[in-house]
Amino acid sequence: MTAGSLKFACVAFVLGASMGGPAWAQQAPTQPDEKIEFSAPINGWRSSAGDESRYTQEVHYPAVAVNTPEGQAASAMIAGEIRHAPKGTASAADQPATLIVNGVAMPQRVESDGHFSRPYAFGSGSNSVEMISADGTRQRTQFYEGYSGKTRPRLRVLLSWDSDGTDLDLHVVSPDGQHAFYGNRVVPNGGALDVDVTTGYGPEIYSNPSPPSGTYLVYVNYYGSGENHQLLTVAQVAIVTDEGTPNEKQQTFIVPMRKAGELTLVKSFVMP
Repeated sequence: MTAGSLKFACVAFVLGASMGGPAWAQQAPTQPDEKIEFSAPINGWRSSAGDESRYTQEVHYPAVAVNTPEGQAASAMIAGEIRHAPKGTASAADQPATLIVNGVAMPQRVESDGHFSRPYAFGSGSNSVEMISADGTRQRTQFYEGYSGKTRPRLRVLLSWDSDGTDLDLHVVSPDGQHAFYGNRVVPNGGALDVDVTTGYGPEIYSNPSPPSGTYLVYVNYYGSGENHQLLTVAQVAIVTDEGTPNEKQQTFIVPMRKAGELTLVKSFVMP
């Protein structure tokens, strides 16, 4: 993929209540299942002071899936195994699990051997992670991050979608005119996009620990799809501000993307 010129256009967004949401975000049974095991994070109290972490991974086109960078500390990742996942086949990757982090659902690709892994920037204080497998079994872990000096993302924007083999792109334009997207993933004001997912599902996550005050614009671009893949794909965009504080606010938008080249303004909002 190469960065190209973009013509920004405002297209009305569609709320999740009218669409029902992507299949991977639907309600599942409520009982935990011992066949899902987390190696990170684990329950309890911890302090990540001094741990090594990196949230922007290298991208090798044309195919990129979310994975954990080498040397990543356990305190800055989500990893584990779904032990009853099919072994030695591609079917596990074809049916993503659902990962729910602090109330925000997103798809999680599972490797053919049942393992899953991705970097994640947890804030200080209480955090929860839940994994729901494609067959509806689930497991949850909760922990308290005791390192008070840990950087907390005041703004987090998460893009995910419901189809494999498709490429959607997240674009975030901040009040100072800085544009974070696949061709400019780290911007001077502290905002960063973790990875450009070109292989389907996502998620792509933008975060900023000290976002400038003013109006933000969040766009989704339907870059394209591979052969023999569905044209219509449904995107989910979650916008989280002041995560893990009494002022936390979450908004989720469901956006149908109908054809390659489509650019949709999902939301404009103001950070105080």
